[in-house]
Amino acid sequence: MTVFEASHRFGFLDYHRVPYEVTTDPRAGQAEPLGFLGRVRPIASDGGGGRTLLWLRAEAREQLGASCVLGRHRLGDAWLVGHVVPNHTAIGWLARVGRGWRPAQSLRDASGRQVASVWRDEDGNVFLPFDMDEVMANFWSERYLDVGRSRVAAVAKTAVLRGYYLLKPVIPRAAQLALRRGLSRVQGRTPFPRWPVEDSLHDLYAWLLAVLADIRGGPVPWLGTWPDRRSWALVLTHDVETEVGFRSLHLLREPERVFGYRSSWNFVPERYDVDPSVLQGLRDEGCEVAVHGLRHDGRDLGSRRDFEARLPAIRAYAEQWQAIGFRSPATRRVWEWMPELGFDYDCSYTDTDPYEPQPGGCCSYLPFFNQDQVELPITLPQDHTLFVILRHSKPDLWVDKARHLRDRGGMALVLSHPDYAVEPHVADAWRCLLEEFRDDGTAWQALPREVAEWWRRRASSTLRGSHDSWRVTGPAACDGSVRFAIPGRSSAAPGMVTS
Repeated sequence: MTVFEASHRFGFLDYHRVPYEVTTDPRAGQAEPLGFLGRVRPIASDGGGGRTLLWLRAEAREQLGASCVLGRHRLGDAWLVGHVVPNHTAIGWLARVGRGWRPAQSLRDASGRQVASVWRDEDGNVFLPFDMDEVMANFWSERYLDVGRSRVAAVAKTAVLRGYYLLKPVIPRAAQLALRRGLSRVQGRTPFPRWPVEDSLHDLYAWLLAVLADIRGGPVPWLGTWPDRRSWALVLTHDVETEVGFRSLHLLREPERVFGYRSSWNFVPERYDVDPSVLQGLRDEGCEVAVHGLRHDGRDLGSRRDFEARLPAIRAYAEQWQAIGFRSPATRRVWEWMPELGFDYDCSYTDTDPYEPQPGGCCSYLPFFNQDQVELPITLPQDHTLFVILRHSKPDLWVDKARHLRDRGGMALVLSHPDYAVEPHVADAWRCLLEEFRDDGTAWQALPREVAEWWRRRASSTLRGSHDSWRVTGPAACDGSVRFAIPGRSSAAPGMVTS
């Protein structure tokens, strides 16, 4: 049994594994006077509220010409980036599909001006003036960074990044740090994505699930985020950038052994000698080995020519090391190219980081797919950012954000470097982070490859049942769990609701 029937595929429901079906039944896909809208409603046999959710289908917006506005908007406390339907256009559309529609929640631009609204009618039907699937994709791919930016500015950004990596080898290390520390005072002022925590996307998830529960008139089942009823995930990863780092693995690995943690280690194959016995020793301890670019010179994804030239060697090292994961040096990334790397998962995106040479972030502290590749975002600030660029001396920000992610059911994926752990306060901070959560039984302390494997199983599983009695079927049947979104919260704005 499914919960909803939809006129079109709704990626938001797919992501949360809410049971629904796309149907051409007149109730869901009727001869719609506005073919660019999508519909979701409870199935007739469910006895739900019988209301309908309408949304703007971004894939059909070419029919609309200038009727939609592309921009950055706020719904409550949450940012969303995509095309929206202005109120003066929406009122004319909605008059053709029902009566008694009224603006219920405002969407405002960066200046605070109301641009659009979430609409409701007297029967409780809801109209979203945006496509949640487009919003999700814009966040994950970082396309939001170019919204409102001119073509000249976009080209200039690419040129500056390329120039940085060309000049970096001849700039003394002290000058590099001075430059980045000075720049950090400007970078840290960015209003979106906020740092160190950006909740917008997850607030939107919780809000829309609650809207759907109101429409159904009862709980909406979805597939729990983590296996074995764990409420959050803690994932430890390390980038070994230099020979110094390779000789200093013990500074991070030894406290992990003491507290019983496993971790993933990303090595650079053509920057220093990688002793195969060290890799095997890590695997024997239950750790994971992954590839951290080819030479750590910023050129792996610097141009299409360099990317294609280096890819065979990167793949050869992956096979030699039995590695299924990749992280780009300096987290340099190109959304369209990442799946071509051929790895099971990539770990080059941050959820939010204005301080990297390529600033931005996917705004997600959960995994997601880029085509068939699983993306595992880095969700705690990097040790280099905290202790070298911003010159923090204590792990408080690490611990505070990890607690926040625990409260939100997210993934705390941390990146640290043995290269910087030679500084005692960095090594001490690492030990404090490990000690903070060593006895937390709610955490799934997983390797990246395990998270990626779980995310694939979850995406291939479904929920079966009726009313409020549901079970997981498919690859996640043995360790998946059913969660419910509860009605009665959808009147709250994003940022004021929880799932």
